[in-house]
Amino acid sequence: MRIHILQHESYESPAVIEDWIKERKLSLTFTRFFEGGKLPDLTGIDWLIIMGGPMSAYDDDKFPWLKGEKDFIRSAIDGGKIVLGICLGSQLIAAALGAKVYPNKFKEIGWLSVSLTEESKGNSLFSSLPDRMSVCQWHGDTFDLPEGAVLMAESEACKNQAFVYNERVIGLQFHLEFDEETITDLIKHGERELIKDEYVQTGQEIMQNKSLLTPANNLLIRLLDEINSLPDGKDNTHPD
Repeated sequence: MRIHILQHESYESPAVIEDWIKERKLSLTFTRFFEGGKLPDLTGIDWLIIMGGPMSAYDDDKFPWLKGEKDFIRSAIDGGKIVLGICLGSQLIAAALGAKVYPNKFKEIGWLSVSLTEESKGNSLFSSLPDRMSVCQWHGDTFDLPEGAVLMAESEACKNQAFVYNERVIGLQFHLEFDEETITDLIKHGERELIKDEYVQTGQEIMQNKSLLTPANNLLIRLLDEINSLPDGKDNTHPD
């Protein structure tokens, strides 16, 4: 399995995802946009992972490379690749599939609960996960569910938390991949956002609950193992 990661900021690293890839001795390459990285040839990858970031999926004017990234994501989907997006990554997948991305009524930052939907029980990727999970959130935007996608998880403050499209494309609005270093860096860089609110915790509150990292990581490993067991996809793109 050849995995390629799109990383938008140095402090939003793949963390436990990278550990999982290395432990299984899978091929790993990166595009690091914060270093001016270039997108790869799609024929050289099997699985695309799109990480989070402080920008919005609609910030094309501020970050000109976003349009090319969304086009690349759509090409990966059309080409039958496995695609996993986390936080901003899930929003970029939604945008690539033609759905609207916009500010949510509430920001969600900190350790909060998400619940699986009834539809998730019939999905091989999510059916082994618990009905309710404590996850780390850090977002202000949300998205409409792309046409043809099935909602897998929701929360009190933000309905669209996870979805599956065509069984090979997975969007997670929340984070399961954080380790202590990543979460510490995020608090440092995002301190101005940590204004206590109904669904926003302080940095101190987030760190007081760092014991939740391990069970969240274990859920992620379970999900990644399920994704890794998906059959090889076929290229669905057509020549012009």
